[in-house]
Amino acid sequence: MSAYRPTDPDRVGADNAGRDDERSRLRRRDRGKNDAWVRSFLETAPYGHLATVGEDGQPFLNSNLFVYDPQRHCIYLHTHRSGRTRDNVDVGRKVAFSVSAMGRLLPAPEALEFSVEYCGVVAFGTGRVVEDPAEARDALQALLDRYAPHLLAGRDYRPTTDEELARTAVYRVDIEAWSGKQKEVATDFPGAFELPRVPVPFPGASSG
Repeated sequence: MSAYRPTDPDRVGADNAGRDDERSRLRRRDRGKNDAWVRSFLETAPYGHLATVGEDGQPFLNSNLFVYDPQRHCIYLHTHRSGRTRDNVDVGRKVAFSVSAMGRLLPAPEALEFSVEYCGVVAFGTGRVVEDPAEARDALQALLDRYAPHLLAGRDYRPTTDEELARTAVYRVDIEAWSGKQKEVATDFPGAFELPRVPVPFPGASSG
């Protein structure tokens, strides 16, 4: 079979995201994607993982819903005002954030050559708790607008009150560097297959 050579113009070239920063520079530049692709993926990925490090050097991951703000070039997410994420952000503001998706499994004649289709984004920067009430309220509304665009504040639900705002913490990740990467193969790749859907462990929910 001849080698698969995609013609996607944002796949390879001088404008790959991550080209200018050691933290996000890719070893496999041939799989790198550009800034526009990275923004688009951040705007559509369903959830992400925030990586922080505690005072004792222990890394910690928090999986959460999020929203990317292209005007401020930052990521917002929220959780309780206390906890490990808050403690880690307070003592060390350097963070990383990632989103990813998995495609088909790719068998090969040798075990070591088995592979998978994938795509993902990793962003590096600083994390902090948003102290300005107006910015925090805007960020929470942006999260609601992203995940429930069919519902309107003031019509379908009561907007966040000052008392409720005081009980939560909005986190902001100011992005300093990022990279996007994707591996894909031809649709007729020999033996390519998808894993079965993972059963959803919630009553009444569908795994399909």
